[in-house]
Amino acid sequence: MAVDVVGEPSGGGVSPLPREARPYQGRTAGIVTRLAAAVIDALVVGAVLVACYFGVAGFLFLIDPRSFSMPHSGLILSIFMAGAVAEIYLTVSWWLGGRTYGYLVMGLRLRSRSGGRTGFVRSAVRAALCVFAPWGVFWVAVSRHNRSLQDLLLGTRVVYDWQPRVPAHQRSTQY
Repeated sequence: MAVDVVGEPSGGGVSPLPREARPYQGRTAGIVTRLAAAVIDALVVGAVLVACYFGVAGFLFLIDPRSFSMPHSGLILSIFMAGAVAEIYLTVSWWLGGRTYGYLVMGLRLRSRSGGRTGFVRSAVRAALCVFAPWGVFWVAVSRHNRSLQDLLLGTRVVYDWQPRVPAHQRSTQY
């Protein structure tokens, strides 16, 4: 089923998009929605870090259970690991689907200047800018077009997009 720009089915079918959300479909997201998505993504990264820590601890316990003690990582290693996990998570999420889990929950999608997907390099650079200069998102609050500094530098936009994306090989015009 094809869907037009505002979320109305163009083939006369039923849209999965709630009627109240249809006017916002495709518009650039604001600061509150982006910050909410960022908090959710930070929680995901934190959960991955905790899982990795306990995975390492479990492995060390299996190797030598008699002299086992919980591992202690320094502040520098912890910051490096948090940055690395966040960089990988954001890059892969934006590159493959245009959205992280936080973006999915908040109904957002990252788009290139032309409206398509962002490539791997652009996703990786954007992720690095978001991890190492997260204050760039606050430019959304003063920008007329709701664009962060990362968006301005890389030609991306974060838009409201609640539509599920079906891979091209699964699309069908007949039901």
